[in-house]
Amino acid sequence: MHQNTVAFIRKMNSPWKCKLYLFLKLPAAFFSGVHICTLTEERAVVSVPYKWFSKNPFRSTYFACLAMAGELSTGLLAMMQCYKRERALSMLVVKMEAHYFKKAKSITYFTCDSGRDFERVVNECVRENIALTYVATATGRNEANEKIAEFFITWSFKVKSKHA
Repeated sequence: MHQNTVAFIRKMNSPWKCKLYLFLKLPAAFFSGVHICTLTEERAVVSVPYKWFSKNPFRSTYFACLAMAGELSTGLLAMMQCYKRERALSMLVVKMEAHYFKKAKSITYFTCDSGRDFERVVNECVRENIALTYVATATGRNEANEKIAEFFITWSFKVKSKHA
């Protein structure tokens, strides 16, 4: 585990720091009620509620709100590996694919278990000084553990040049 991973996990697991981060950096997620439930070096769990601000006319959670939570569950694990590295990295979503299985009519929890894979990819990116991509899966389930949606988020990583 990289030395700054623990600091990032601590920061994002702090309720007020997490809310401040969402408010400042991801205001749409903040106002939609997206919440970071769990962050470890291996797993991230992010929830999105079914409420007035996140619903659609079809009495379910709006797909964009589901996508925000799904992307954030993968993005936390990606950011954790890039956090305060000696060599700065850029990271960017370059592709997203989604499959929807059931209407989201209550809180939906998105889980991504790709922490070790992100660690491997980012370490290789830094070591070899090459751009790499990784496709992470975020699975959304309701409180009854029924699969609501699955997102496949492709992240790109690249070491920033010293002149940028």
